[in-house]
Amino acid sequence: MTEKKCLSLNINGIECQVPEGTTLLEAARYLDIDIPVICLHEATTAKGLCRQCVVEVEGRRTLAPSCITLAEEGMVVFTESERVVRVRRTILEMLHASSDISHSPALQAQMEKYTADPERFPGAKKRQYEILDDNPFYVRDYSQCILCWRCVQACGDDIQFTYALGLGGRGHDSRISTFYELPMPETTCVFCGNCVAVCPTEALQDKTEYLLEKGLQHHEIRARRRQERQGKRSKS
Repeated sequence: MTEKKCLSLNINGIECQVPEGTTLLEAARYLDIDIPVICLHEATTAKGLCRQCVVEVEGRRTLAPSCITLAEEGMVVFTESERVVRVRRTILEMLHASSDISHSPALQAQMEKYTADPERFPGAKKRQYEILDDNPFYVRDYSQCILCWRCVQACGDDIQFTYALGLGGRGHDSRISTFYELPMPETTCVFCGNCVAVCPTEALQDKTEYLLEKGLQHHEIRARRRQERQGKRSKS
């Protein structure tokens, strides 16, 4: 196996060396420098969708998404410049204006860190959808969805290869959906739970957890599930 070439770069004034093929996000983490992420998850492939992980690279006109930008020899990188902080703050404010992110501790922590103003876009229209409770395992509340794409990746090429989830709608009405918006039991879903595990906002939530939060007791939840199973058998 050919040994990888090492590259030298500077991140926030700190000189470091990383193997060729290392992303700027990985290089920063080698130095214990925190760069916030939203769409990226350890179990999914980096796509550079949310742009929350952008950094400023000296000599480049645009900010670079650190999760997909590879380190280069002699790079000078700033992870918390004024320009970077302003972009991250705006992204958070726009997400807050369009979706319910109150159930995401990670995003709430980022809002606080970057002093994001939750009232910056008072005229914005938040996404409103009815909660989809169509299976015994999890519920879908797309009012809380930020279109990070993690669930689609987990359901598709990155983990499960079942492709039950995709993108539906256009513009502001864009949303994660099933094919033809079919109920989940009528799709290719195998109820593995990977989509729920990677969701950062509880747009997808374990059904037991959801019902407990609604005030139901465990015996009530068990009774409800028995009724659902009986109803499913009677239909078949």
